[in-house]
Amino acid sequence: MMEMKLVLILIAGLIAMLLSRIFIPFIILVTYKKRLFDPVDARKQHHGIVPRLGGVAFAPIQCCVLVMSLVIMIKVINMDLGLESWAILPSFMLLLCGLFILFIVGIGDDLIGINYKWKFLVQIVVACFFPLSGLWINDLYGVAFISELSPWIGIPFTVFMVVLIINAINLIDGLDGLCSGVVGVGCIVLGILFSYYGAWIHALFAFIAVGVLAPFFFINVYGVTRRRRQIFMGDTGSMTLGYSIAFLAISFAMNNTYIKPLSESAIVVAFSILIVPLFDVARVICIRWRRGKPLFKPDRSHLHHYLLEMGMSHRTTMVSILLLTLFYCVFNIIMVQLISNNLVVLADLLIWILFLKGYRLMEKTKETDKRKISKEKLTRSTQISNILKSN
Repeated sequence: MMEMKLVLILIAGLIAMLLSRIFIPFIILVTYKKRLFDPVDARKQHHGIVPRLGGVAFAPIQCCVLVMSLVIMIKVINMDLGLESWAILPSFMLLLCGLFILFIVGIGDDLIGINYKWKFLVQIVVACFFPLSGLWINDLYGVAFISELSPWIGIPFTVFMVVLIINAINLIDGLDGLCSGVVGVGCIVLGILFSYYGAWIHALFAFIAVGVLAPFFFINVYGVTRRRRQIFMGDTGSMTLGYSIAFLAISFAMNNTYIKPLSESAIVVAFSILIVPLFDVARVICIRWRRGKPLFKPDRSHLHHYLLEMGMSHRTTMVSILLLTLFYCVFNIIMVQLISNNLVVLADLLIWILFLKGYRLMEKTKETDKRKISKEKLTRSTQISNILKSN
């Protein structure tokens, strides 16, 4: 029975992949005909015309494939998913509502632009859907020596984390393949974990998200057709992806008996997939605050900008960040079995600092080499000029 569930989940993921592969080229065609391109400015990495409505395909495919899969599993196959519907289905119903709202707001922002205050308000509203459905962070599992959280603390904290995750995912969408790659890695990891613990509906949603993202990742990085036409996901994609990964992470982190057996490290494992975007947001806010700049004004101080300015190529930068994300996932899953949650969190922070220090050291080495080369060239030119003058 377990093998059959896994097969059906993989089939659902493949169907989502096929639909995404069909619709994204169609969206590219429409955007080129209607001239719906991403504006070029000093902060952007691209210099040509690229449409930014690729994320329009994400939420509709996710919702439709999820609902159709559940109908087939429950009504046609009569499959026992091992869950109590009164505890699980409300969270999925409000998840679909939240995705729909963010989908509409994202399209409006991508087409005509929406004030960030209104977007922030909508994000707070859809973040409240999770606690309303009974899904909220109710236990920190000893992190910062805090265990059980009361609803008065856990519910506002959950809303804050959902809004933070949505914006963190949105902010890393500045490089080809980066946002879709990070979310894709996170969904694969959580999908495997949910399958291991028998949370089949959550695993189904995770692998559907992976299926949706796979064709977009390829087209976003490599292009499609002979003209290598690319497409960006835009706010429509980044906000719905952020909401989706927040739902999966909080579902795994919540201390309850409806999804999985109690785990003493659930929150550390769940949020390991989001360490890179969350740490990067914290780093950027600190930099802006120290420099006296507006905290929410876009700039080029994110991790991918930092690595690009060091001379790394776009592809190398993207792969480096994805490998760092995967490393955190594997590292935390292993280390929570050996040491306490607090030590794992401290190790995560130390690894992040060493990662940045290592690249800074490489940058200084390159600058020193460049200075040496320039000095040698200047010395040679001076010697040549002196020889010519003496002659």
